[in-house]
Amino acid sequence: MSRDSQNPLSDESPAVHLVDDDEALRTALSRLLRAAGHEVRVYASAADFLMARSTGLRGCLLLDVRMPGGPTGLELHQALVRQGETLPVIFLTGHGDIPMSVQAVKNGAFDFLTKPVSGDDLLKTVAAALLTEEMASEAGGRRRELLRREAVLTPTEREVFRRVVAGQPNKMIAAELGCAERTVKAHRSQVMHKMAATSLPELVIMAAEIV
Repeated sequence: MSRDSQNPLSDESPAVHLVDDDEALRTALSRLLRAAGHEVRVYASAADFLMARSTGLRGCLLLDVRMPGGPTGLELHQALVRQGETLPVIFLTGHGDIPMSVQAVKNGAFDFLTKPVSGDDLLKTVAAALLTEEMASEAGGRRRELLRREAVLTPTEREVFRRVVAGQPNKMIAAELGCAERTVKAHRSQVMHKMAATSLPELVIMAAEIV
């Protein structure tokens, strides 16, 4: 296992996780990426990466297609997909591996780069992958917060919430729930307060984000 991957990975900060059995290439690419300001973790094999991996991984994965003596890059990607891992994967591929890499992209990989890889192409692709992962992470964090807020609603408040965002007026909600309209208004006020929504359009957007 490489020096960079001795400790289990944490979710504290995004990093470029570079998996390649070619030591010279690992060194060259990690230097280029670090010079551009990226945190880099390197692994000599898919097994090294899997042993160091933990939940909540952040950043992107730069992955060689062919690695002898263990799982290939394609096999590692397939395993991560089955486990629900959403980390963007960029394949490093030789010319003969391009058809496989195209299929990998169809199966959810972020992109593939052909060896010998251009430094500019590498940095641009990595930057795009990291931005994609950051946006997904932020969206996931917001969804978790909205779900936390929704969880404190009472069953009746949750029902009012569902009907309000569906466009039902208070009078209709009251008739369908068998209560007074003023009661619906009170529940609606509690929904707005607990969800920290300042307007009905904002509440509708929140509902769409936690579907």
